[in-house]
Amino acid sequence: MKHKAEQFEWDFEHPKNFGTPAHKLSRSDGPDTSKAATESVDTTSLESMVFSAIENFGRQGAIADDILEMFPSFPYSSITARFSALIRKGFVSDTGERRPGRSGRGQRVMVAL
Repeated sequence: MKHKAEQFEWDFEHPKNFGTPAHKLSRSDGPDTSKAATESVDTTSLESMVFSAIENFGRQGAIADDILEMFPSFPYSSITARFSALIRKGFVSDTGERRPGRSGRGQRVMVAL
């Protein structure tokens, strides 16, 4: 089953604690340009979007390629970087299942909790 971003109502006011502080997005010894770049990333909206997308796949779960396909105008790293934050916060779980992605390699299947 294909999912498209246009098919869903996005809940950007989700009650979960989305967002990652900018200081956690760059190395402490990183250049000033990296630190400035982290300040411009809206992790709250990105995490909310990715969570809602995973949630829309229900119990079957989603792989990274499923989510990336839903947001073709976003850079790869803007979307995939949200997975670890959502897992760490307990909003999403890695089921342990793997499905082949476009590359043919296995990708973790994630479900919203």
